[in-house]
Amino acid sequence: MKTDKVITIYDIAERLNLAPSTVSRGLQDNPAVNPRTKKKIFDAANEMGYRFNTFARNLRNQRTNTIGVIVPRLNSYFISDILAGIEKELNGAGYNMLISQSLELEENEIKYAKAMLHNRVDGLIVNLAANTRNLDHFDEYIRHHIPLLFVDRVIENDDFNKVVINNTKAGYDVTSHLIAQGCKSIAHLTGSLMRNVYEDRKSGYQKALAEHHIPYREELVLETDLTEASAVKAAEHILQMKNRPDALFVANDLSAVICMKVFQDAGLRIPEDMAIAGFNNDISSRISAPMLTTVNYPGEEMGKLAARNLINLVNGESDGALTNTIILKSQLLIRESSLKKKADFLQM
Repeated sequence: MKTDKVITIYDIAERLNLAPSTVSRGLQDNPAVNPRTKKKIFDAANEMGYRFNTFARNLRNQRTNTIGVIVPRLNSYFISDILAGIEKELNGAGYNMLISQSLELEENEIKYAKAMLHNRVDGLIVNLAANTRNLDHFDEYIRHHIPLLFVDRVIENDDFNKVVINNTKAGYDVTSHLIAQGCKSIAHLTGSLMRNVYEDRKSGYQKALAEHHIPYREELVLETDLTEASAVKAAEHILQMKNRPDALFVANDLSAVICMKVFQDAGLRIPEDMAIAGFNNDISSRISAPMLTTVNYPGEEMGKLAARNLINLVNGESDGALTNTIILKSQLLIRESSLKKKADFLQM
């Protein structure tokens, strides 16, 4: 991507044939500046790629020792693990962390990416919102050489640093395990298939079905926002199916545990009537009854690696090539919720 010089108020003033002091006051929303002039100033600033600076008296090369982090939600065990890993690395390197949550909305992600830029973060770590369609709102980071790294939820683009796991393999391993337990009809409760993590887990699920000659049935794939309410609704839908599945693979643990509770309240035995597996190895998976089969997803390690690599970029300890993808290992943890064959080994 093309990089440009840093745009200053003098460049804007020259473009608009205004005094630099007028441009400065306009950018600060000073009421002394005519509203029409103010609009021209803001329009030109945005068009030219001016980097708004809330620390305007700082020199261009002065660091804030702050790393921005944008995540979908804060009320997630997995996201908390990622943030804990990031914070440990940043604190050890003398950096502060500025956190925003997009609440799964691209519009919020765009807003916070711009806010982080204006607050002069030295780098940015992003876990994408559920409905983010492209990465255009991060172009200014590239233009201004501000290190950028995506963690867990990413867009398949080789121009950016990423830290991920092999979600396709993990989805394949879970589904293969359920098939090995004798399950013939496996439903899959997933999140937004716009995101790589859920699309890849679904791909692994489909691959395992195909390898074991089990027909893929579209009606068994339920796409939700993975909230408590949507999990309850999905479980109730499954209970009402004419040909009810004998297993359920859920893309996160909380939704899996909620589904399990709905099934148990309806009189189903877990795993005899319905084998269940989740994803993430949240604390909910270890306190459910029965304990939940899941995938150990190394959130804290993921956060540490993301922060460590971003710090290297900020400090110029990398060659700057934005093509680095780190793939962490995940592990299938087999517990009682999926064990129809009781002799199989339990991994606690």
